[in-house]
Amino acid sequence: MAAGCMPVLVLMAVALTRTAAIPVTRHLRAVSDARGCHIAQFKSLSPKELQAFKMAKDALEESLLLRDRRCGSRPFPRPWDLRQLQVWERPVALDAELALTLKVLGAVADTALGDVLDQPLRTLRHIRSQLQACGPAQPTAGPRPRGRLQHWLHRLQEAPRKESPGCLEASVTFNLFRLLTRDLKCVASGHHCA
Repeated sequence: MAAGCMPVLVLMAVALTRTAAIPVTRHLRAVSDARGCHIAQFKSLSPKELQAFKMAKDALEESLLLRDRRCGSRPFPRPWDLRQLQVWERPVALDAELALTLKVLGAVADTALGDVLDQPLRTLRHIRSQLQACGPAQPTAGPRPRGRLQHWLHRLQEAPRKESPGCLEASVTFNLFRLLTRDLKCVASGHHCA
């Protein structure tokens, strides 16, 4: 009897999917069972990795204190919370956040802080490569970013043009632990991020 129900269940799933009666994520493969997708391993970072990030953040903050900067806007708005996005949108936002962070910290790494930033940059590049292995950051078909996601992506994209390098560095530095402890964990948790 159970074997006879399988074709009916498959037919119902296909029908519901095509009519959009149930949401289908085409942009990010399942967090745990996708071939080559290992983003779930980042639900929490090791104490050693977190310590490397803390040292980098402390060094960055120390260098920022020595500079006089006046920053007008924030690329990462205060209400930035990936839980406000749909599940398929979260990896898109995280990828954009990682891209900006890597770009800014990569430029800083060319200075005297290079040794301190080396390990965190390697970890961030690894996280981003794993995220991209889970599916395309920008959907090629299906829903396009709109609403809150579109607004956030636009802010991150415009930040290098609108902000001074010092202000951008400050924003990325102050956002670093939120990226690692909240945003990354949320994406790694998939549908279980609440």
